[in-house]
Amino acid sequence: MNVPSYFNDNKVTTANQTINEPIDQRLLREALFSPSIWMVATLFLFASYRYSQAMDVFEVVIYIFTVITMLSISFYWRAFRYALIAIGVISLFALWQYQNNLDLAQSNFWLKYLFASQSAVMWMSALLVFSTIGYLTHTLSTNKFIGALSSKLAWIGVVMGFAGLLVRWHESYLIDPQIGHIPISNLYEVFILFCLITTLIYLQVERRLQNYKLGFFALLIVSLAVAFLLWYAFERNAHHIQPLVPALNSYWMKIHVPANFIGYGAFALAAMTSIAWLIVNHFQQKEKPSFWLQRMPTTVVIDEVTYRAISLGFIAFTIATILGALWAAEAWGGYWSWDPKETWALIVWLNYAAWLHLRISKGWRGTLMAWWAIIGLFVTLFAFLGVNMFLSGLHSYGEL
Repeated sequence: MNVPSYFNDNKVTTANQTINEPIDQRLLREALFSPSIWMVATLFLFASYRYSQAMDVFEVVIYIFTVITMLSISFYWRAFRYALIAIGVISLFALWQYQNNLDLAQSNFWLKYLFASQSAVMWMSALLVFSTIGYLTHTLSTNKFIGALSSKLAWIGVVMGFAGLLVRWHESYLIDPQIGHIPISNLYEVFILFCLITTLIYLQVERRLQNYKLGFFALLIVSLAVAFLLWYAFERNAHHIQPLVPALNSYWMKIHVPANFIGYGAFALAAMTSIAWLIVNHFQQKEKPSFWLQRMPTTVVIDEVTYRAISLGFIAFTIATILGALWAAEAWGGYWSWDPKETWALIVWLNYAAWLHLRISKGWRGTLMAWWAIIGLFVTLFAFLGVNMFLSGLHSYGEL
């Protein structure tokens, strides 16, 4: 399929200009000789040396795959590289401050106010909300400084969130080595993951477009997730670390859940860019100068962002569904049981498969596809939350 020139690998177009990017070979050469890439590699090597004895063979394979993936992204995305360094340094500093004593979270200044898992998540929440407000201000004023500041707040929020998850992982082992587990096992933890992945996917879009014009729409859905996260933490005390449900005590969880939430994050971003498309298209049809037309990318650019987001989400969700089937075969003796969660996962998959089929083979675009992407998010939301709230089945351990 021919990709429009504004999204070619070596060229990015904003609404007002075309920017030539460095070719991949030069980026790779710069990265290889960059101190920052070696700092990332050193942090991964240290983690391997420090924690490899606690891993089984499956976890070692997952860790190696994760390292290769993270380093590959770091070669071509400088900001991501710096974020990895910050996450690693903050996490190791927090672990050092604990000194194997969880009670220090209440008395140690650095832990209590900054780097204990709950403190870090609260910082993440505040930073992402402030970033959303900043992007809205940028949209209203077109002030580039505010746009750049909002982007940096989003990056710092991502750093604090991922550091918080890594520290929470360590805290679970400090409570009791028998209940220690990766923090992606309950609704509170996966909502943090959703916020972080969705923000990261948007930041890559921002990097490709070289502007901040879609920031408010992308971060708005993240702020809504943050609002739910805060309610869930304080109203239900969901932030307390709980023993792992036996059904989730598997290495499959470590790869199935992240893949799932890459899909969810991408689908959420596609829905929000579709809302932006509908707004821009509405004013474009009036054929008059408009506030939104001056401050937003063209419908062609937004449509391509939506298409790419759904493509990424579909690939990730397909992988997650396959991994889930393999996990089910190991846990319950069958790849597929038509459990409500599995059934709705299939509905989500078919929904986006049909969207992509009509987009690629029939060339469908426009209002129908935008509304379809928006409705698709509600279908996905029901598969994620609604099934756990209103239906029962083998996945009932994920209740709200």
